[in-house]
Amino acid sequence: MPDLAHPAVKPPLVLVGLSGGVDSAVAAWRLREAGYRVEGFHMTNWEDDDGYCTAAADLQDAQRVADELHLPLHRVNFSADYRDRVFAQFIADHASGFTPNPDVLCNREVKFGACFDHALKLGADFMATGHYAATRDGLLLRARDSDKDQTYFLCDLPQARLPQTLFPLADLPKSEVRALARRVGLPVHARKDSTGICFIGERPFREFLARYLPGQPGPIEDTAGRTLGQHRGVAFYTLGQRQGLGLGGRRDALESAWFVARKEVASNTLVVVQGHQHPALLTRRFSCDLPRWIGPPPSLTAGATDALTVRIRHRAPDIPCHLRLGTTTGATTLEVTLTTPLRAITPGQWAVFYQGERCLGGGVVRHLEGSAPMPPAGLADALPAPG
Repeated sequence: MPDLAHPAVKPPLVLVGLSGGVDSAVAAWRLREAGYRVEGFHMTNWEDDDGYCTAAADLQDAQRVADELHLPLHRVNFSADYRDRVFAQFIADHASGFTPNPDVLCNREVKFGACFDHALKLGADFMATGHYAATRDGLLLRARDSDKDQTYFLCDLPQARLPQTLFPLADLPKSEVRALARRVGLPVHARKDSTGICFIGERPFREFLARYLPGQPGPIEDTAGRTLGQHRGVAFYTLGQRQGLGLGGRRDALESAWFVARKEVASNTLVVVQGHQHPALLTRRFSCDLPRWIGPPPSLTAGATDALTVRIRHRAPDIPCHLRLGTTTGATTLEVTLTTPLRAITPGQWAVFYQGERCLGGGVVRHLEGSAPMPPAGLADALPAPG
């Protein structure tokens, strides 16, 4: 991030997203100290009065930060965009048996989509956020703090946005960000980091999802086809899940815990196995959607290797992999072969590809080797009202 403390011309205008948390607050402070003209904006993406969403408190903290830094604060409401472009797909994916990650779609469609467009209309030269990531020459790079790195969630950003995007925390570890916030007197320096999806908050996830998806009870079976119990609907479970199966203490089974190994949507069956490292939970090959590559794509010719790695969830380890084009249920897909089998790779989640520090892009996992292809996840025509 260039230092513009003594610019020869009028410094660029940066609109920085102020979420109300410590990361975005420090991002705004660093931009101001570097000499940029800085204005803040606070997005509302979800409106709910059931006590779980923290939108009102977030706005209050964002205003406190803006007041402390003497920044104008624009309030923008993208809840309709979020509902139509993110949440509708989230529900449709669950209904199709997938386990989606809406944060990637939110970054593409709302934060760096509708919101980015709004920032440009306000005259911004750049948009900035408190994400832990970096950009260089139009490429997306990992942040210095590998534990906090958020390129996984940014893997599907339109590359055309990156030259006008600033990530002021790229070179800072999280510990230093919080210490800096305390040292310069930012009012949110001690605020707890937010986790999870905004609209879910700390609420019980299954009960929330049941407001939009009806229960479809069906059998829970082991790999031999024996019926062990009944589930509430495959949409409410994810691969590798242990809790909520109601299978403890069976006389005809071992004492080790049960885990979800497959979701067979066509027959509405949940297949479970015993043991955290059961072979049915391990996958070495899977297919995903073709990524929208950020920068030059890797070679996809047979046998080619570009020292590629893949991450199948945030903070998961990077696993060396080989890529080639393939076909799944009639669509061209990216076929991924891992050097080491991974546990509980989950259709609907994102596989994000790296080459050293560079994030190449990512695609949604659609099919695991050895399992029946799941039906495609269609976008709901109309989002059902909560039940």
